[in-house]
Amino acid sequence: MLFPLGIVLLAVAGFALTAELNRWLVFLCGVGYLGLLDDLAGGSARGWRGHARAVANRELSTGAIKAVGTLAFAAYAASGEDASAPLYVAEVLVLALAAHAGNLLDTRPGRAEKALALTAAIVCLASRSLEPLGPIAVLIPVVAACSWLTLRERAMLGDTGASLIGGMIGVLLVTTLSPLGIGVALAGLIAISLYGEFRSISAAMDSRLILRRLDALGRVD
Repeated sequence: MLFPLGIVLLAVAGFALTAELNRWLVFLCGVGYLGLLDDLAGGSARGWRGHARAVANRELSTGAIKAVGTLAFAAYAASGEDASAPLYVAEVLVLALAAHAGNLLDTRPGRAEKALALTAAIVCLASRSLEPLGPIAVLIPVVAACSWLTLRERAMLGDTGASLIGGMIGVLLVTTLSPLGIGVALAGLIAISLYGEFRSISAAMDSRLILRRLDALGRVD
């Protein structure tokens, strides 16, 4: 089944109740709905190469629409930062590629949620506060509740939830990292995206004991 649409609707509610319009929630709502489009109308094309072939053959590719839309929402969200042109481009790419990485990770129950939890733990420990969670705070309770369902295989994230969770990781990265850190994160996300395009991330994790145990943590078979 699809990742509950309520996670996106809660973001809309949080956006409406926020005193100052929050561009990060606009980005997260945007990538969530783009994922929903792919869930509802997506064809058989998979990966960048598959969607590129579909576009070349003049076929409707929801993946291509999602990619362009994600970049547009990322460009809007990052535009509020006082940053140089290279840093701005890096932030846009980190946001977009993180949303894509969420989909690459969502091949096992709970994996995307654990990636978000790990990222959140690292940035909070580094800053010694919970302040980095501010931009995504309204979504955290829903992600936690839904992870309980996905780990028990009672629900699936779908592209809706995976894109949204990946987007949340991207927001955490661009709002907490230094320019150098953003560059490193961008390089890592590019590497993950390229690896996921040609190889199996699940196979890579299964081949390493620590990653395999982390991947299985909390899962109820």
